Amino acid sequence: MSEQFLILRNPGAAPLLELPLLPFAQFRRQALAAIARRKARVAAFFAYTQGGSQRLLLILAVDAEGILLLSSCEVKDSFASFTPEAPQFHCFEREIYEEHGLEPLGHPWLKPLRFNQPGQGEASAGVCDYFKLSGEAAHEVAVGPVHAGVIEPGHFRFQCVGEQVYSLEISLGYQHRGIERLLRQGPDKRSVHLLETCCGDSSCAYAGAYAQLLESLQEELRPSPRAEALRLLAWELERLANHCGDLGALANDVAFRPTMAYCGRLRGEFLNMTAELCGNRFGRGLIRPGGMGYDATPAIVAKLLPWLQISGKELYNALDLLFNNSGVLDRFENTGTLERKTAADIGLVGMAARASGLQQDLRSYHPYGWYRENPYQAARAESGDVCARAQIRYEEIKSSLQMVERTLKELPEAEEQEGAAAAPDLSLRPKQLAVSMCEAWRGELCLCAMTDEQGRFEQFKIVDPSFHNWFGLSMALRGEQISNFPLCNKSFNLSYCGHDL
Repeated sequence: MSEQFLILRNPGAAPLLELPLLPFAQFRRQALAAIARRKARVAAFFAYTQGGSQRLLLILAVDAEGILLLSSCEVKDSFASFTPEAPQFHCFEREIYEEHGLEPLGHPWLKPLRFNQPGQGEASAGVCDYFKLSGEAAHEVAVGPVHAGVIEPGHFRFQCVGEQVYSLEISLGYQHRGIERLLRQGPDKRSVHLLETCCGDSSCAYAGAYAQLLESLQEELRPSPRAEALRLLAWELERLANHCGDLGALANDVAFRPTMAYCGRLRGEFLNMTAELCGNRFGRGLIRPGGMGYDATPAIVAKLLPWLQISGKELYNALDLLFNNSGVLDRFENTGTLERKTAADIGLVGMAARASGLQQDLRSYHPYGWYRENPYQAARAESGDVCARAQIRYEEIKSSLQMVERTLKELPEAEEQEGAAAAPDLSLRPKQLAVSMCEAWRGELCLCAMTDEQGRFEQFKIVDPSFHNWFGLSMALRGEQISNFPLCNKSFNLSYCGHDL
């Protein structure tokens, strides 16, 4: 039997009637076949209610073809788990069970993802069973959810023999805010603010993905070339600030203070460049559906260009010190290694996936906005260790500095009414399904929305890159020294609130 998928490109929308509704057996069979034969990845997998029945919707990304494959099915009470054949489903299935009570039969470890399972009473994050390691030499180390510092809450439980970690379980959910539910019946004046605050250090990525989602659902919303260029500035300045900050933090974890001090200051420079564009260091209010919330005046451009060039030169000097120091490399190399096959099996995304040798970057394989007309070559490494994840950041910093400088020099001319954005209560095309993805600095961010007969959001799904990658951190710690956990953790630097939503 031939495949039955709705095929979209990023971003894209289509009538809901075009979404195939398949018998579950066919739905499962063709999904697993696409993963095996076409090297498809799970971008989103979630449950929703339509026409009085519970349904599953699957979005697969086929990077080699630059397309998205969508299909759906009806289920009652339970369904056969995909996880034993395709481990990248495991967190999605735990979420489906937790939120909708649909049990994935055969799932190997159906523990809570964010809060209690259906029928277990009041939500209580972190209250669940954990793996246990027995034996006289075995011991357990529990860390968090309250940490000794200004850090988000998360619980880490290590099963060890001596200093060696045999298993790390990560329990999150302490910041679950119900954002997806709050977005339903939008768009309205709070929608974009909810998206921008899903994950604070990725505000521009979220606002850009949301803008593209609405633009795919309303033909009148078309950003100008200048708006596309300004969005590029927002996205790449956000990437620069976070990669710079992370490399400084990695330097701190191995007590290499020169780079730590430089990067700590330079991160602030890139954040302040974003503030120069819109008045907010995280870019809140900068990107809006249909255009931009702010324009870049000639005076702002004239100020940003030399500022960027000076900061870039200083950052290169700081990072050259880091990567040319044998003591630093001794700590980075062969630490927290995640092999390519494991990374692919568990569905890793973003710079962590590229550090393990995976060819995956939405800017290259599912281009959107500015990247459509300006092909991007994603950096890749093979070793999958802390050193590789640091090197990927360095290579992306180089690319981002080049892109931002070029865009500032070649910023398209403003069109009439440049910067005008859509009204917050805009009505969208009714009975549509839309998907928008953006390569946030951590990796793939996916937004999916369904509209009702009035053009309001009936369903809204968010998949943050950290949702894919937290299990990757657990796998990287297997067989590692527990004293290397801070270094491994910082090399991923995942978001708690982006996972919890």
